[in-house]
Amino acid sequence: MAGLRVDFGLFLEPLGFIKVLEWIFSIFAFATCGGFQGETTLLVSCKGVVNKTVTAAFAYPFRLNTVVFSAPDPKRCGGTWTDIYLVGNFSSSVQFFVTLAVLVFIYCIAALVVYIGYKHVYQQNSKFPLTVTFLWLVSTFAWAKALADIKMSTGASIIPGIESCKAPGTTCRFASVTSMGTLNVSVVCMSSAIWGTLCFLLCLFMLNVAF
Repeated sequence: MAGLRVDFGLFLEPLGFIKVLEWIFSIFAFATCGGFQGETTLLVSCKGVVNKTVTAAFAYPFRLNTVVFSAPDPKRCGGTWTDIYLVGNFSSSVQFFVTLAVLVFIYCIAALVVYIGYKHVYQQNSKFPLTVTFLWLVSTFAWAKALADIKMSTGASIIPGIESCKAPGTTCRFASVTSMGTLNVSVVCMSSAIWGTLCFLLCLFMLNVAF
């Protein structure tokens, strides 16, 4: 390996700037997912209970099938209310996404150090960034699909599948679910970084072919 040649001006070049953006976006990705907490709320009316709020609290890593709604009252609607769980286990997708975001965060730091200090070495190892970008793309698609399913599993569509709400004299209405805007941000941030990187690499490839 040749000697160290530090050039902070490389931060202003497209590749250096993109690496900085990837580093920032990776922070948003694992911070917004890893720290998320939410709940789904229903209003239940049954024997001796009118519009009682019942909630199911969920959080990262979104093992929704372990999350149970609270009971409307100690008598559990006269014995007609059974434990109700949310549906779905999305831990594999989100943990893959968060783990890769952390690894990308570390990789970007290392890549920037090598890029500004050993640019000539960085340019000789072009396959690794492509591998990282590919894995990042796969994890983002997996998490985007899981997020769509999480919204379905915690939204108003859960009401028809709750057997206790079908008991005589029992009615259930969907009240609210915690906004998942921060989770949307995680997908948008990662997607922006990925497509930005891919566009840059494609342009770089086209220039190399042209010249």
